[in-house]
Amino acid sequence: MSDTITSLAARLAEDTMKVMDETGEDRFFVEVGEVLGAASQSLEEAFLTEIRVRLAERKARQFVVKKLTEHRSKVKAIEKQ
Repeated sequence: MSDTITSLAARLAEDTMKVMDETGEDRFFVEVGEVLGAASQSLEEAFLTEIRVRLAERKARQFVVKKLTEHRSKVKAIEKQ
């Protein structure tokens, strides 16, 4: 995949994620993908990959934060005893 497609897809994915966060429309990226697909299948594929990676990272980060929060709560409870 060309550097141009990769960089355009990454920037568009970042902007799309911002819109999704602000509007609460968690499937907005699907609409953007459809618009891209009508014009450039290559850019659509790169964009969807960028979105999936970002969504996966976000979910994994939430999991990590949750585990750390739970651990710290347990440690504090033990220290209070």
